[in-house]
Amino acid sequence: MFLKNKTLLITGGTGSLGKALTAHILRHHPEIKKLIIYSRDEQKQFEMAQEYPLSKYPNIRFLIGDVRDRERMMRAFKGVDFVIHAAAMKHVPIAEYNPDECVKTNIGGADNVIHAALETNVQRVVALSTDKACAPINLYGATKLTSDKLFIAANNIKGDNPIQFSVVRYGNVMGSNGSVIPFFIKKKKEGVLPITDPEMTRFNISLQGGVDMVMHALEFAWGGELYVPKIPSYRILDVAEAIGPECKKDIIGIRPGEKVHEEMITSSDSFYTYDLGKYFTIIPSVPNWPLDKFIATFNAIKVPIGFTYNSGENTEW
Repeated sequence: MFLKNKTLLITGGTGSLGKALTAHILRHHPEIKKLIIYSRDEQKQFEMAQEYPLSKYPNIRFLIGDVRDRERMMRAFKGVDFVIHAAAMKHVPIAEYNPDECVKTNIGGADNVIHAALETNVQRVVALSTDKACAPINLYGATKLTSDKLFIAANNIKGDNPIQFSVVRYGNVMGSNGSVIPFFIKKKKEGVLPITDPEMTRFNISLQGGVDMVMHALEFAWGGELYVPKIPSYRILDVAEAIGPECKKDIIGIRPGEKVHEEMITSSDSFYTYDLGKYFTIIPSVPNWPLDKFIATFNAIKVPIGFTYNSGENTEW
């Protein structure tokens, strides 16, 4: 009921997760005052508006805008209570080839979201991160790590504004646009599945799992937490075998900026990481709330020093 009579805006709302969030919110929170889908792709907005006609969904709105445009964001955030920031450039090879564009969207866009939220009456912001932001080796991951740092630090510059900023970080979303499963399904028709590295592993989360974690952060975050879900890994060869057992598996080598295994928590993060049961959370080194109260409220258990969370060393597959 925490969304009752509230207005929520999703940046990048026409993406895979934005659409899943929209479906979830309209189904489970019909008492929401307004749900605003903010994105720059008019065709995707046109198609999504056909799915959610105003006659049936009077509380949905579509706004064209780019997170790079601070003035547009300020206008969009007027009257908004909660913001979910899902807009990003996310394709690793495209970011490597177009670094300026990636920086403008993922870092400049994050900065604009923060400042627009601080200048309006937004109460809570949840920003989406990625496993590639943990010990990044590619530009996409580096920009998302910077974005994470900006959102967490925003809790220190808000003054007496009661706004809360938090971050959710997770692995590959199963079946999302541009991910490996739809790619393999498409390639299956050709009889050959390209494998970057036979040892490669990835964290795997369902769209609904991603939605649940965002909604958890939106409702329960105190400000400054970076949430990490406990999710299974898969071996890329196992996925290929499941989709196309009859297909030839061609080893093509790792693409620029790729890791063999992904991390979500490094040993350096372990000093500030707590186990909340369903999720881990990395808290700020100097939180602006009492740590003992946080631990008691969420039954938080400190992880051992040196703890890491890595897709190749996962216990769940």
